[in-house]
Amino acid sequence: MQAIMETLFDAAYLITVITLGVLMVKNGRENKLYFLFGCMAVILGAGDAFHLVPRAYALCTSGLENFTEALGIGKLITSITMTVFYVLLYFVWRIRYQVTGKKGLTGTVLGLAALRAALCLLPQNAWTSPEPPLVWGIVRNIPFAALGILMIVLFYKSAKNAGDRSYRHLWLTILLSFAFYIPVVLWADTWPLVGMLMIPKTCAYVWTVLIGYLDMRRGRTA
Repeated sequence: MQAIMETLFDAAYLITVITLGVLMVKNGRENKLYFLFGCMAVILGAGDAFHLVPRAYALCTSGLENFTEALGIGKLITSITMTVFYVLLYFVWRIRYQVTGKKGLTGTVLGLAALRAALCLLPQNAWTSPEPPLVWGIVRNIPFAALGILMIVLFYKSAKNAGDRSYRHLWLTILLSFAFYIPVVLWADTWPLVGMLMIPKTCAYVWTVLIGYLDMRRGRTA
């Protein structure tokens, strides 16, 4: 039952975010904001597919323990693409609120992203090991969490100051995604049921993509 339900959920998620992303890319060719948001959504779905597709196959066949290497490599790829997702989200913020300058802030975002990517690529992560070290799961997520906190603050303050109703909840979707993700990093190996938090975490990302897509639809019909 777990295999069927999880596979259906993951398939619905991947199809939804990639489809919405492609639509935004296609319809936003003359609007840099929607085009960038669409690229962000496609990268999110495509990156997650490297982990979710092998996981679904493993659940429906001989079990997760027989696909350790494929799942580990998929997690590595997903970790990198999620970092790219937040970098693109930062530039969405700059375009949305017509932000210029702030080279220090841009440097901080790019620096955190580069640090996160570099940490993910270190062999100490032991991505393909049946029992990867928890300490490296924490270390590589420190700059990622810092990047997420920065996005939460930027979107919350900017949407509030601009009276931006379309993006007023975007900060909350980021906050929720991290709130559900961090316990999984810390305790999922000890208490497997904690891994269920990935479901609401995934829903938070779908909400993020929907915010961009619905804003595009409103802009096209206005």
